[in-house]
Amino acid sequence: MNQNQFFVDAENLSEAALRKKHELENNPSCRSDSMQYQNGQEQIQSEIFEKVISAMNNYQPENYSALDVQRALQKETISVENLKALLSPAAEPFLEQMAEKARLETRKHFGNTVYLFTPLYISNYCENYCVYCGFNCYNAIHRLKLTPEQIEHEMKIISDSGMEEILILTGESHSQSDVAYIGEACRMAKKYFRMVGIEIYPVNVEDYRFLHECGVDYVTVFQETYDLEKYEQLHLAGHKRVFPYRFDAQERALMGGMRGVACSALLGLSDFRKDALATALHAYYLQRKYPHAEISLSCPRLRPIINNGKIQPMDVGEKQLCQILCAYRLFLPFAGITVSSRESETFRNGIVKIAATKISAGVSTGIGDHESKYTGTQNAEHGDEQFEINDGRNFQQMYKDMEKEGLQPVLNDYLYV
Repeated sequence: MNQNQFFVDAENLSEAALRKKHELENNPSCRSDSMQYQNGQEQIQSEIFEKVISAMNNYQPENYSALDVQRALQKETISVENLKALLSPAAEPFLEQMAEKARLETRKHFGNTVYLFTPLYISNYCENYCVYCGFNCYNAIHRLKLTPEQIEHEMKIISDSGMEEILILTGESHSQSDVAYIGEACRMAKKYFRMVGIEIYPVNVEDYRFLHECGVDYVTVFQETYDLEKYEQLHLAGHKRVFPYRFDAQERALMGGMRGVACSALLGLSDFRKDALATALHAYYLQRKYPHAEISLSCPRLRPIINNGKIQPMDVGEKQLCQILCAYRLFLPFAGITVSSRESETFRNGIVKIAATKISAGVSTGIGDHESKYTGTQNAEHGDEQFEINDGRNFQQMYKDMEKEGLQPVLNDYLYV
């Protein structure tokens, strides 16, 4: 897949915007150093970065054999070397054995439960130029930032459906969605939900501490890709361009008092096997350093965006995705694993019986349109979505479907005392 598939021009970009866009794409010298911290970005000097990136760079998936995979499947405790074998092409013929072993491991630690949550996007303004994302600052979409009153209205609609856990998301704009604005939304969320997560731009330790005091329980950050060269090519401008600052976000969140964090690569941007390894090791080293923390993983694949329907995952089919999830479960048996609405209804129904423990429902990646999703009433205004979803089931339908699959849907399992 040629990376130029990502570089498309929206029809109604201004001439000035097009000139800047093409300059960034075609002249690397115009781009800032993706390893150089920007003003105000906190450096924590974590040793995890070097461990993960070194292991990923040295990983050669094609070097593993069927015998390496068989040895890994015989182990009760999976080592890093075993994980590399299970993520390799040699493991593909052993997918059924991996799935059965993963299913047993999941049932041992999580029973037959599956956790349900929903995302709420409160703004789609963004200051980054990430060429695969619908929110990127050069994509011509309808932008919207919800007012506090609109946020509360959306939350009440979601809460009235029965949902007890929410994930609050924004585009990555410090000016339009500053930490105070996000904190206010999180305080509101605590009135309606028992669990509150955020998926926002990375911030410093003190900002995470503030958001935790506002009611946030956990933080999700997508590294997108752990491939430094590909990351530089795909993140052409903005604060997100700084690779190490983003990498350390989960650790800063834990230092700020968050109860849990989630790691993820966006599969399809680069070599998915290497990205899957890096994601698992990122979670693994965080868990070893912060044993009290709840560490989880997500495994999203690329989806089409407004103005670019060509964006699709690079060589990552459902079988490969299943292989990754099974390897995650065997390597990190206690970790939560989330499968998003980027995946099909059929795939999600199957994978929650094997390796995944958490699934989204009633999903909209647009701004301010939960009322239309949940009640059928069309809002006067809503902002465009970040990407196309693949499973649009509402909360009630998802709950029933999980029960039909023999699972017990769980809305919340955490009590504050």
